[in-house]
Amino acid sequence: MKIRSVLLATIGLAALASGSAFAQEGATVAFLMPDQASTRYEEHDYPGFKAEMAKLCPTCTVIYQNANADVALQQQQFNSVIAQGAKVIVLDPVDSAAAAALVEIAQSQQVKVVAYDRPIPDKAADYYVSFDNEGIGHAIAQSLVEHLKASGVPEGSGVLQINGSPTDAAAGLIRDGIHRGLKDSGYKTLAEFDTPDWAPPKAQEWAAGQITRFGADIKGVVAANDGTGGGAIAAFKAAGVNPVPPVTGNDATIAALQLIISGDQYNTISKPSEIVAAAAANIAVTLLKGETPEAKTTLYNTPSELFVPAVVTAENIKAEIFDKGIQKPEEVCTGEYVEGCKKLGIIQ
Repeated sequence: MKIRSVLLATIGLAALASGSAFAQEGATVAFLMPDQASTRYEEHDYPGFKAEMAKLCPTCTVIYQNANADVALQQQQFNSVIAQGAKVIVLDPVDSAAAAALVEIAQSQQVKVVAYDRPIPDKAADYYVSFDNEGIGHAIAQSLVEHLKASGVPEGSGVLQINGSPTDAAAGLIRDGIHRGLKDSGYKTLAEFDTPDWAPPKAQEWAAGQITRFGADIKGVVAANDGTGGGAIAAFKAAGVNPVPPVTGNDATIAALQLIISGDQYNTISKPSEIVAAAAANIAVTLLKGETPEAKTTLYNTPSELFVPAVVTAENIKAEIFDKGIQKPEEVCTGEYVEGCKKLGIIQ
């Protein structure tokens, strides 16, 4: 009897192992991104995720969808990939609050959810992977404050604050970090704006109104990403302000790097999305195996891994962006930016 019990147990374990391997090998994984206001999802996040999945699970199927800032469309896409057999869904939510219901639906059907870039505060996902968004907000604000002080801008001077989407919990974390960076700076926030859908035209429209309102009292702008920062810069240029006050950013888009090279944008954040995308792929495959990914930290009761990015200014753009191969000079140093690239030593 003992021999038979051991044999049955061994067969059972082998079946479990085989089932786990099969679940991984034949699995479908979905990668659902929130919008197209930023080019990063098509140019960096999805390619990075797909490449890492190809290495880790060559037979897995990866479904990519972008919700174009439409909450209802993302819900349809979410339900659709579950119907297509997705076992893990990597979700960057359009609306962080609405995404709680999506996590509940998935988990009720034994589908794992990896929250990506934007957290889901109201319902714990199986894992959360992102850059440290609160840290990003603090870093760009602190960098601007140090620049203003070094430039001799007196305490009591005013700055504008342009946040991201009010439905994005990651934008809320960036906002909180900016608040912390400005709190004891000696500079006052003249006005603050939450940008619907992170849309640059909406940031530009708001900034134009503040330029009319405050004029030369605006000594700097803390913008939560490159799109909103670019919108602010466009508003200053349209108003004939020259030079443009220092403006922050985040994402290190090509357009932002060019604005830094030309002197129109002060800083951005170098956060190669491929890093987080690859981490998400590793977490997805670990979940497919039936294993528990290691929690490096916890955020909103969710096991998490948060990467710390670098602040980029004209002083270190060559070292952080070009020497590290994040962007190629020939893609950035074009047209009117050639001379600026030469001055910064990016090209000869």
